[in-house]
Amino acid sequence: MDDGRVRCRWCLGGGPGYVAYHDEEWGVPLRDDRGQFEFLVLESAQAGLSWSTVLNKRAGYRRAFVGFDPEKVARFNTRSVERLVNDAGIIRNRAKIEAAVANARAFLRVREAYGSFSDYLWGFVDGRPVVNRWKRREQLPASTPLSDTVSGDLKSRGFRFLGSTTVYAHLQATGLVNDHTLDCFRHAECVALA
Repeated sequence: MDDGRVRCRWCLGGGPGYVAYHDEEWGVPLRDDRGQFEFLVLESAQAGLSWSTVLNKRAGYRRAFVGFDPEKVARFNTRSVERLVNDAGIIRNRAKIEAAVANARAFLRVREAYGSFSDYLWGFVDGRPVVNRWKRREQLPASTPLSDTVSGDLKSRGFRFLGSTTVYAHLQATGLVNDHTLDCFRHAECVALA
């Protein structure tokens, strides 16, 4: 896309959907529980795959995981998992699908304890995004002490497929961490949204 705006290099060459995701979603502070659950499911599905693979199947995930309603997903049973394993609209990895169901149940327990999952997660950053000042993509870490802490806490609460690297990607996607490079037009815009 050549509209004269500088973007994070990772989104270039990924097609219009990838650029739109970068421009409209990635790094935007997300304080909505359903949105947080959606990204937990998608990020855990992405483990070992490219993010573009997951984005291309996002509509299939929205359908298969009933609009990312954690209460409905938490009620999925063995038959539901079998149905999803055979659903070509999503990544058909049984372990990841079972993890999504287990994560929905853990998500509801966190929501019960904290009032919302979003409040729980934002508590790790005192309610304000971590704003990094990277000049180059190569400077971005795969994980940080923050993602180590969040991942460890999630695991202690029964979440699965959410290691530190996956959690860091989640923190970036949902705007708890602003990792747009300084030259990217979205860096300042996301700072202003906080």
